[in-house]
Amino acid sequence: MNPATILIVDDEPAVRSFLRDVLVDEHRRVVSVESAEEALKGIGAEEFDLVLLDLRLKGAGGMVVLDELHARWPDTAVIVLTAHATMETAIEALRRGAHDYLFKPCTVVELRESARSALRERQRKLRQRELLAELRRSLGDSLEKLDGLDVGQLPLRPFSADIPWEDGRFQRHADLIVDLARHRITLGGRILELSPTEFDLLTYMVTEAPRVVSPRELVRAVQGYDCGPEEARDIARSHIYNIRQKIEEVAGGRDVVRTVRGVGYTLRTTTE
Repeated sequence: MNPATILIVDDEPAVRSFLRDVLVDEHRRVVSVESAEEALKGIGAEEFDLVLLDLRLKGAGGMVVLDELHARWPDTAVIVLTAHATMETAIEALRRGAHDYLFKPCTVVELRESARSALRERQRKLRQRELLAELRRSLGDSLEKLDGLDVGQLPLRPFSADIPWEDGRFQRHADLIVDLARHRITLGGRILELSPTEFDLLTYMVTEAPRVVSPRELVRAVQGYDCGPEEARDIARSHIYNIRQKIEEVAGGRDVVRTVRGVGYTLRTTTE
């Protein structure tokens, strides 16, 4: 079995060194470059199994590299690297074919899990193409068209056992973005360190905003049981307090959650 080939594209020497040290082993060959121009030259010469791509490169920029990769080597798996403040760019990269995104600095565990998932996804794509080719060879012209659709043009739906891709992966309200696959919520591009219950509660409010939801509805939807109004109010108030404290840590004086006295909670409609 040939070793997996990995291309690292990042203009920070320390980041390139970290990524290389984590990913290189006897089953992988790692190449690193510091610019989009070098990356374009590299992918023009050979196909890589996996590319780790910084989106904020000098010169041509990471999106140019991503588009070229998609055009030239559509089966190459791409993990984009982004700073917290560029969550919007990371989402755009996913829409344009990237397999996953990682915030810089990422942990060793995150990097290894994402790389393994990406390489498995590449193998799935390659195997699917091989099966289609075998079917085409065995069935000949009868497979060329199916109800007027060229089978060779069928899109390969992104898939990962670790990071499921669904149409509703991202939910958004103002600059609150929920990534359901990674179980992560960012505010203005910065991660909110939430407990599982806090994540579920804030996610529910994002999906329902701008509607005001009562404490009783929140408890029923998030924790799965019904209770009286007073008990629900106490439970919701405690979780909302913790969420507000964590928002304060990343966003200063902003109060994203608005209390509607006597009714419940909703989310503010602006980023101010």
